[in-house]
Formats: sequence, structure tokens, C-alpha cells
Amino acid sequence: MQIEPIAIFRSPFQTKFGVPKQSGLVKELRGEIVLEPPYRDADYLRGLQDFDYIWLIWEFSANKHQANSPVVRPPVLGGNQRMGVFATRSPYRPNALGLSVVKIELIEWETSKGPVIHVLGGDLMDGTPIYDIKPYLVYADCYPDARCGFVDNRSWPKLKVIIPPVIASRFNPEQLKALTHTLELDPRPHYHHDAAKVYGMLFEGEDIHFKVENGVLSVME
Repeated sequence: MQIEPIAIFRSPFQTKFGVPKQSGLVKELRGEIVLEPPYRDADYLRGLQDFDYIWLIWEFSANKHQANSPVVRPPVLGGNQRMGVFATRSPYRPNALGLSVVKIELIEWETSKGPVIHVLGGDLMDGTPIYDIKPYLVYADCYPDARCGFVDNRSWPKLKVIIPPVIASRFNPEQLKALTHTLELDPRPHYHHDAAKVYGMLFEGEDIHFKVENGVLSVME
């Protein structure tokens, strides 16, 4: 089977560093799904306006090398324990496909690029190819009592984020809220604990530099 992208995702993140590790973790994070030219017909989306959430099937297009190992080291386990790749959501897998649920904020039916789906809570970087869109169905897709393996035993502490006013002023209130909640999740690899190291990530076209020490993330410039 040959598949081609049916859409491209537009995101505040120009690189993969800093992108939330799962969809829905930063609910304010805005993105756009822009259909490719062959699919810029409103009929492809007919009825989608009556759904709140959609599944996206997409490609880990920023991967620089092909996966060739049956095991990976999930970040949630600190990068120290190995798990079978099919027991994780690692981007390094035989077929580099991602799966995300995002909330439909609105559908803009008439633009110069055809219908555009505005969504919230995505975990995709800018330019990510999307291969399919499917509606999220509560009766079929929701299992609130399901076991979640090694994830069930993990805690999710958040960092305290300090953004100086001069830097915060470069963003509108919605962008600042999304940035703050993204940084709270600690974008660093989970095995990095060097308080002197300066990290950088692109967000909304700005190069954000920060340090982390004693549970506090400080944006420097």
C-alpha cells in the first residue's frame, strides 16, 4: 500500500524539541490542519463539524534515522529502562506513524487554501504530514478503566516556570499561556539534570532559551 499526505499540520513549534510528548497535555495549544490540494473540497469534511475530537494519523517526519531496534527507552521511565517498541509510543518504530487525538476548535470552510481545521491540544511540529483524519467516538474509543502498563505507576510533577515580563510581552495572552504550560511539562530529555545547561526551543518563531534548577524553569532570553 502506498500512502500520501492528505494534509499538513501547522504548529507553533518549528522543531520537535519542546513539542508536548502526548496530545491533550497542553489543551490551549493551537494548530491548523491544512488540506493538500487534491482534498481541498468541503465534501471531504462534510459532517465533521458535529464532532468535538478527531484522530490524526501522521508521520514522525523529523526522524533522522530509521528504527532498527525491537526495544526503546521511554522518556517517562527516565530513559533507563527498555521496553518493546510496540508497548510504547516512541517515534522510533518500524513505520514512523504517530497517532493523536485533538479537539476541533472550529472549521474555517472558505480560505485561500480550502477548508482549514483549527484544533487544540496537538503534539505535532510544524509541517508534519497527516495521512488520515478520523472522528473520535466515545462509545468505541473511550475505556476509562483500562490498564496503561508502566504509565500507571508514574507521577507527573510540573515545573515552576518563570518568564521575565520583557520576554512575556512578545506573546499574546493565549500564546503565553500555551508556552507556560508547555514548559511546565519539562521539554528536556528525562535523563538530563544539569542545572548549568541552557536549552533552546523554537515557539511561534521565537528562540526560547531556558535553564532548569530545583524544579524551577527560568526563561533567560
